[in-house]
Amino acid sequence: MIRVAVSPGERRVALLRDGILHLAAVERPSRPDAVGALHRARVTAVSRPMSGAFLLLGDGATAFLPESEAPDRRALQEGAMLAVRLTRAAQGGKGPRASARLSAEEAAFAAAAAGAGPALLRRGPGAALRFAALAPDAAVVTDSAAEAARLKPLLGDRVRLDRAGAFDDALEAEFDLLAGPEVPLPGGGRLTIHPTPALTALDVDAGAHAGGADAEAQLRLNRLAVAEAARQIRLRELAGAILLDLAGLAVKRREVLSAPLAAALEADPLRPRLLGLTRLGLFEIQRQRVHPPLHEVLGQPLSPLTHGLAALRHASREAASMPGRALALRAAPPVVAALQSVPEALAEYTEGAGRALRLLPDPAVPPGREVVEPAP
Repeated sequence: MIRVAVSPGERRVALLRDGILHLAAVERPSRPDAVGALHRARVTAVSRPMSGAFLLLGDGATAFLPESEAPDRRALQEGAMLAVRLTRAAQGGKGPRASARLSAEEAAFAAAAAGAGPALLRRGPGAALRFAALAPDAAVVTDSAAEAARLKPLLGDRVRLDRAGAFDDALEAEFDLLAGPEVPLPGGGRLTIHPTPALTALDVDAGAHAGGADAEAQLRLNRLAVAEAARQIRLRELAGAILLDLAGLAVKRREVLSAPLAAALEADPLRPRLLGLTRLGLFEIQRQRVHPPLHEVLGQPLSPLTHGLAALRHASREAASMPGRALALRAAPPVVAALQSVPEALAEYTEGAGRALRLLPDPAVPPGREVVEPAP
């Protein structure tokens, strides 16, 4: 089952298998991650030390094209125009990555596109279509008539509209959990995710569950932890170098968990590589960078825009329950400013509610405590 919950300025997508959240995505249409998009791009600089070239894309962004992804080395000349597909989203402070090795269909589409300068020729597929390709028999349920109309020509009768809501309370709670750094483990332990510019560290804390010297209890907890660590890596789109530190086991005893961890990682479409166990007893994992990690989309701590869009989602529900009533959103000035930076989201709210939402900056309201109230 694929569920697509649409709210002003945001689309949340979940792929469930046997009722368990298997893949998750949070998309902001005003700021798409652009993976899979086709561009006509101009080579602006060639870097021999980096074995590639920098490209100006149709949306004004700069992408990097590795020499190995060019049709041939002679194509990498300043001023040259190339049709490219974006293969990696901007993330970690670095711009997107591109490839000029296109399929026959992509090459024909690009050749037929009008114009001569840099241009966005076609947007990438988005999470709903990506997940639908991974689960070709899964139904796609959305709470948005517009989203259903967008998906139906591509997915046919798999698409179903459920105006009561695409996410139930359990799925909402799962997405709330993905927004924070801590994940509870059965029995009182927890998994904490620490992203840094160089790597992501995952740390298992046994809490009171392991009973101190009870080695078997520690082993049981860590078996649960490696499965959940693999799941969180997949759900949060963690990538690059990843280190996993288990709780309380001697280095040699940790080796027995290599096979369960490797098996859990196999469920990931990107097939992360388990590189082994360091001398300090840390599992080393490497996962390909493609889509931006969830903590960069949402912010860690949560960004003003994330707080604002969550408040806008709440306001939309309130407006639906009180048709015709004008509402106001009282929020911290940075949250209000973030919402004003995405006028498309505010316009979506107005279209759905029938009235504009009045934004009330209030320094006394901390981020995350926004208030939806009757408009004055």
